[in-house]
This record gives sequence, structure tokens and C-alpha cells, in this order.
Amino acid sequence: MPTARPRPEPNNGNSTPASIRIDGRIDVVVHLGFAVLMVSSAVRYVMRHSPADNVWTVALAGAVCALYAVTAVLAHRQPLARRQPTGQRAQRLWIPWMVALVAAWAALVVVAPSFAWCSFAIFFLTRTAFRGWAGFVAGGATAAATAVGLFRMSGWTDISMLLGPLAAGALLTLMYNKIERDAAVQRKLFDDVTQAQEQLAANQREAGIAAERERVSREIHDTVTQGLASSLLLLEAAQRSWPAPAANNDVRKATDLLRRNLADTRSLVHELSAPGLESGPLPDALEHAARQYFETVSIHVTGEPQPLPSEVRHALLRVTQSAVANIKLHAGADHASVTLGYLPDAVTLDVFDDGRGFDPAAVPPASANGGYGLRAMRQRVEQLGGELSVESSPGDGTIIAAQFPLPRVPDQSNTLKEAL
Repeated sequence: MPTARPRPEPNNGNSTPASIRIDGRIDVVVHLGFAVLMVSSAVRYVMRHSPADNVWTVALAGAVCALYAVTAVLAHRQPLARRQPTGQRAQRLWIPWMVALVAAWAALVVVAPSFAWCSFAIFFLTRTAFRGWAGFVAGGATAAATAVGLFRMSGWTDISMLLGPLAAGALLTLMYNKIERDAAVQRKLFDDVTQAQEQLAANQREAGIAAERERVSREIHDTVTQGLASSLLLLEAAQRSWPAPAANNDVRKATDLLRRNLADTRSLVHELSAPGLESGPLPDALEHAARQYFETVSIHVTGEPQPLPSEVRHALLRVTQSAVANIKLHAGADHASVTLGYLPDAVTLDVFDDGRGFDPAAVPPASANGGYGLRAMRQRVEQLGGELSVESSPGDGTIIAAQFPLPRVPDQSNTLKEAL
């Protein structure tokens, strides 16, 4: 199975996307800026106006501050409210506070333009609270109230005081919309990547399960199925010759084969490994495996023996078992041989019989009645980067040849010379 890699958690609605809320740290800066500007604007207004004018204006400023605080807290608690049914009900509870804030702010900035600098915080809060046309209306109302207040402060003469806030509001709206669109694209890309990662993980799990099923099916075919098929042939032969002495011999062979088959099955169930494969000479293991099915098979070794990877040893054993079992079941051969060849960068296995042979191109596809052996052998060899070939024709016997590549071992003498 492939190694799992860490994946980002999908956006399940518990976190607030950037397109719906301003980043939390920016919120803090905006709120602190609003508080500082409100205090400084209030001080400036009080110092420049009479106490009679201060009372109602300061009271209105206090109301704006209270409405801002309530709206900011509620907006922070329900940043994604409009996406969910329960959140929509919660949203309706605090949006009236936002409407009241905009109305109170418009009255304040028209009456006391000294508070116009706080418009930036009000603008961002309105865009956090409203979506679509409502956000544009709330932001526009904030900019328009600021423009009227500043234009009034100039004595209704300085046109720049009127157009400046409107232009600034339009610019901020364009910038905010661009940020929202970019955030929406990023969120979509994030969702697409998360979905792709989940699909990839699911495909990898399915591929791993399919590969494991193929491997287990090959193990069962090369051990349990072949052993049971050979035992069945022996018992059928004993039944036909019973009570002749040869029947007892066939029954004994079938019993021994079933006993070994049971041991292989237990090993397959507990560890999916061939008993004794990881230790002991490989030719002896091949001979033991082959003679379970064909007692007179001969084993030959060519080349200089060398250590082999465990997966290659395992494949050599299983290919030998499957090939020799096919000789017993189908070939009707008098002689069979297994040749293990060591090459500098590969190991080969040749299984020969002088039986009736067959046409490799006419082999039927695998089914419940058989036909899985050659396919399983080929899959096993090719998964290790090797090649399997079958040479046969009717009446001329069969040769099954497998070759596995081996990692090249560096020449220690050359390495020593290079080091010197």
C-alpha cells in the first residue's frame, strides 16, 4: 500500500473562508483603528464646540460606538452564517444592528464631520456584514454620508470634499471586490485540490486492494489449487486401480501431498510466505517444491550462485510449483527438468517437459475451470521487472522460461582502485 501523505483538511464550514470575512488580525487592526479615531475625533470635536453642542453629538458618538461593538462581536461569531440554514436565522438577529449602525453613523458624520476618519472602519464592517447589492448599498451610504459631512464642513463650497469620499469609497469597493474574487478562486482551487487528493487516496487504496487480491490469488493458485488438483488425480487413479497395490501407493502420495498442501495453506494464512524460503539453499527449495508434483524431475544449476532478493526467490519457487504442477496435470510427460541459471545481472529459470505440448496462442482465458496458471506466472514475473516466455507446440513438449533482473553489484576491486 502506498505511504499516506499529510493532506490539508477540507473546508467543512467550521472555518471561515477569506472571501466571507476579513482576516482576524486585520479585524483587530480595523477595530483598534476605529477606537483610536473615535476617541481622537471626539476630543477634537469637544475642544472646538460649545458644551451645548457637545452633549447630543457625544451621545450620538457613544451610540455609534455601542452599535459598532455589538455588530462587530456578532459578525465575528457568525462569519459564515449566511451559508447554513441555522446561520441564516442567526444572521437575521445581528444584521438589524448593522443597519442601525449605518444610520447612526450617517447622522453623526453629517452633524459632526470631525468623525469622518472613522468611515474606513465602518466601510469594512459593512462589507463583512452584507453580501451582494446590500453590501454595495451599505458601503455607498457610508461614503455618501462622509461626503455630505465634509462638504458641509467646507461651507458647501469645496467640491473636492464632496467627490473625495465618493471616489475613495468607489476605490475601496473595487479593491475589496477584487480581494473577494481572488479569495473565492483560491478557495475553489483549495477545494479542487482537496477533492483530487481524496480521489487519489481512494484510487491508491483500491489499487492496493486489487494488487493484494491478485497476489493472494496467485499464492492460492500456486499452492492450494495445484496441490488439490494433483491430489485429486492421485485419488482418482487409486479409485480406478483399487484394490491393487498401486492404489495404496497413490493414496499415500495423495495423503502426503495434502499434508504438505495444508502446511502451505497455514503458512499462507498466517504470514503469506513460503516456509523455509528465506533460509536454506534455493536449489533444494525448488527441488522440494517440484517433486511434490513430479517425483522424477531433475534440478540443474548453472553459473555462479549469488544471493537473491527474497521476492525473487519467492517468485522462482512459485513459478516452479505452478509450471511443474501443469506438467503433472496436463502434459503427460515422462521426463521434466528445472534449470536455475545465474547470470551477472539476472537469474533465469527454465522448466522443460517432453509431454504432449500445446499451442500457446490457443490457451483459453482464465475461468472457474482453470486456465489461470500461465497468466499468474506472467503477472508474478512481470511485477518484478522480468520476462516470461512459453515455447511449445503440439507433440514437442514445453519450455517455460523466466528471467529476473538483478541489481548490479559494484566491483570492490575497482572501487578500491578508484579510492586510491
